[in-house]
Amino acid sequence: MKKNLALAAAALCISGCASTPQPGVIAPKTIPDALQAYKRAVAGRIVETSAQTYSEPLPEVMKSIVVLEITLDALGRPLDISLLRSNGYPDLAQRAITSVTKAAPFTAPAPALLQGAASLSFLETFLFRDDDSFQVRSLVED
Repeated sequence: MKKNLALAAAALCISGCASTPQPGVIAPKTIPDALQAYKRAVAGRIVETSAQTYSEPLPEVMKSIVVLEITLDALGRPLDISLLRSNGYPDLAQRAITSVTKAAPFTAPAPALLQGAASLSFLETFLFRDDDSFQVRSLVED
């Protein structure tokens, strides 16, 4: 009897220690989904404020693919925009950077995305076709 009571008490203790999600807090396993949704919102704002974008299906061959690392502060303002990949078209790389700067500020990232940090960094890819129009990868349907 004492053994069963001790086991029941231990089980109650353990179940009481289980954390209940707080309202408005993103569970760690859903952070990648939340980050993808945030990237789509940022990409949408970039396209909305940029000339020469396209939404047609991607061509088989791209003229240029530009990858940027974008770092935003807690208010959605760019702190840093770094060129990580380009392939010989400096004017297109600069257009990608300028399009991010022009579209700012963005919606502030959710506190759960920041995870206590003062900024959020993520990669975004710009897909340029032959006529120098671009599409932002986060908006491309898979």
